[in-house]
Amino acid sequence: MDLSPNKQPNFDNTEVAFRQKTNAELKKAFWLFKMIGSNFLTKVGPAITNFFLNIGLPIQGAIKATIFQQFCGGETIAECDKAVDQLAKGGVGTILDYSVEGEEEEKVFDETCEEIIRTILRADGDAKIPITVFKITGIGRFALLQKLDAKESLSEQEKAEFEKVKLRCEMICGTAFDKKVPIMIDAEETWIQNTIDELALDMMRKFNREGIIVYNTYQMYRHDKLADMKADHLIAKADGFILGVKMVRGAYMEKERKRALEMGYPSPIQKDKESSDQDYNESLRYCVDHIEEIAIVAGTHNEDSSRLLTYLLDEKKIAHNHPHIYFAQLLGMSDNLSFNLADSNYNVAKYVPYGPIKAVMPYLFRRAQENTS
Repeated sequence: MDLSPNKQPNFDNTEVAFRQKTNAELKKAFWLFKMIGSNFLTKVGPAITNFFLNIGLPIQGAIKATIFQQFCGGETIAECDKAVDQLAKGGVGTILDYSVEGEEEEKVFDETCEEIIRTILRADGDAKIPITVFKITGIGRFALLQKLDAKESLSEQEKAEFEKVKLRCEMICGTAFDKKVPIMIDAEETWIQNTIDELALDMMRKFNREGIIVYNTYQMYRHDKLADMKADHLIAKADGFILGVKMVRGAYMEKERKRALEMGYPSPIQKDKESSDQDYNESLRYCVDHIEEIAIVAGTHNEDSSRLLTYLLDEKKIAHNHPHIYFAQLLGMSDNLSFNLADSNYNVAKYVPYGPIKAVMPYLFRRAQENTS
């Protein structure tokens, strides 16, 4: 491991942050962010866009040339090559993310499983694609996962259906293990997350004994997740495997609060942003303190948390490019963090979502909503 250069990143260095972009690309991004910064547009846009797509109006070209181009690599793995190469020029890796979600048919789940495996095969032997990712709802029915989380009894057919979900999950993680390509399991809504957590721990028991392959995701905007992560570390330590932690603040806050209010249960979301920040930063400290037993992907667009992690590594004299530490951001966002961290020799990767335009619209709507702030 190379301990130099160990310089601290300067997140205000726009020359490093944007040297991969042309002036035209920067101007286009500026006006796009200005447009989606409108709360009104972001609220009514998803419904209008879905309506136009469903009735067959030819708006896909406009979507592809604007919001899709900003936040997605393409519609296929091959179309992502341009983004992969552009990121690599700045020392930033790619996380290929097949962003199809919310499907219902077994045939689609099998096809999605095969596509996720193709992302692993594409990453095999290519240092430009150091990590891959998938969602359990990409390979299994949401309502089935919800029933499991609620501890409801399953029919024989549903039991067989869940066995298929577990088999797909094991095929994906097994391929990642065979090819030595780490893979992250994304977090989702609280009312299906316990089942996802159990699956993730099972995969880590199987595949994280020789090194880091599988990561689970912890959403620190939940008030219980710091404790969950620490408990999982104790399980991993006792059982002899490395805990893979992808740490994020979270992506479903409005939906979570609304459901809790409507159904009359306490919100799982922290009482305020400061509490989320505090737990996120505390989780960084905890993971760095146990860095040989925990591998972390710090998924954050927060400058303070990013800077804290760089300070913690220097304080503990841990190499910037230690294999158990990655920073991650989303394509099209926070280039000032990604490229300046990479320029200071940290491991950095960007999520590069891809898939058919209509299928990735839920992902794009979430990005637009996030960027209203």
